[in-house]
Order: sequence, then C-alpha cells, then structure tokens
Amino acid sequence: MNTELKITAEQVMEARHSVRKYDPNGKIPQGELNEILRLAASAPSAWNLQHWRFLVVTDPAIKEKLLPIAYNQQQVVDAYATIIILGDLEAYKSARPVYDEALAKGYVTEQVRENMIAQIEGAYNNNPEIARDEAIRNSSYAAMQLMLAAKAKGYDTCPMGGYNRDALIKELNIPSRFLPTLMLTLGKASVQAYSTSRFGLDQLVIQNSF
Repeated sequence: MNTELKITAEQVMEARHSVRKYDPNGKIPQGELNEILRLAASAPSAWNLQHWRFLVVTDPAIKEKLLPIAYNQQQVVDAYATIIILGDLEAYKSARPVYDEALAKGYVTEQVRENMIAQIEGAYNNNPEIARDEAIRNSSYAAMQLMLAAKAKGYDTCPMGGYNRDALIKELNIPSRFLPTLMLTLGKASVQAYSTSRFGLDQLVIQNSF
C-alpha cells in the first residue's frame, strides 16, 4: 500500500515532474485512485458545470490498443492507468441538475437558479466556439489538479498531447458530446524524471500592461 506523505502544496508543486518511464508492475489501490479522481474533480469550473469526465484505462489489452494511437509511447502501456481527460461540449445540459441541487441546499434562490440557467443556455446557444473553449479550459483545470493530487499521494504522471484524437475517439467509442483534451499517464516511476529549467519571473511577468 502506498504511504501518503504529508507535504505542503508548495512541495507537491515543486516535486511534480513529467514521468515517461513507469514500473509496469506498480499498482494503485482502487481507493487511492478514486481519491485522486475525487480531488481532481474538486477543481473550479465556469458556472460550476464541471466540464470534465475521466476515462480511466487500466485494462492491459485496451492499453495495448492505445499504444499506436499514442504514437508508440510505451508509457501508456507501462503506467498503471492511462486517463483520457474529456471536455464536455454540451456542459449546458448540466446546468439544471447543478442549480436544482444548489436550490435544494439553499445555496441559491429560485430566481438566481432561473437566471443562471438562462445565462448558461444563452451562452451555449448556437455557439460551438464557446462550447469548445470552455470544454478545453475547464477540463484542463481538473487535469492539473489530478497531477498534483497524484504527486501528493506518491504517484507520478505525464500529460500527453501526442496522440491521434480521431483514432482514440473511434477505439474507445467516445460520444460526440465529449472532446478528448488530454491524455495522462499515472503510475509509479521506474526512472525519475529529470529536472527542467524554468524562465525567470523577469521573462514571464508583465506588470499592469505591455
């Protein structure tokens, strides 16, 4: 069983690196995997629509099918789980369940509930650009939080953009409602990631205006 380390958020952020070589025998107990996903799902989202879904692949046979789709990056097979982060292109459909629950719990009034639903449905109506932007943006919050949650529990991850999206959708029967925005490997490193340099704040921060 993995021993959870009590470390600070700052230490987790500094310790997280992208790992590409995993112990193929490394296991993650289902309870710990669920906790990582639960923490990831606590990420913020526009209108609290929670635009993410996690397609978790642990079946070795299915991971083998992902190998050519991921351009033969062995990490998708060796990692305990390969997780497809999906963005919800129809997140407006979550508005009523979300705000019905908020109303039932007394977080909003009925008038606020109706106003929020109308606002969301209006924003999405005939606007595929905002649907795509919000799907990518908000699911990315959850993806980053998943990587930090995993590291806090002693596991390693790697975000991957190198895969054939159309082939992935076909192989895993992903409905048109969901857009694969990221592939993540999750497991125990067999070779620790190397440190990378970072630009200094003098190169990254613009104060007030260009």
